[in-house]
Amino acid sequence: FMVTRIVKMTFRPEACDEFIGIFEEYKHKIRAAEGCTHLELLRQTQGGNVFFTYSKWEDEKYLEIYRKSATFAIVWPLTKALFAEPAE
Repeated sequence: FMVTRIVKMTFRPEACDEFIGIFEEYKHKIRAAEGCTHLELLRQTQGGNVFFTYSKWEDEKYLEIYRKSATFAIVWPLTKALFAEPAE
């Protein structure tokens, strides 16, 4: 079954451009991950420091494989360091 994952991330306002740069640099690798069928970045219009990643995976197992990947090991710590609040 298909898994749709939405992650809400609130960044420190001064860190938004840095996050966008990280996303732009790695989005192609994430989209190329086995089982990933869709990935996009959405930005809340009010309070422009809130973003959402919207992704679709063929199965939960592929999401777990991605979470253990070298790409995730780079992207997540860089992204998490920019948060104003924990991800939801």
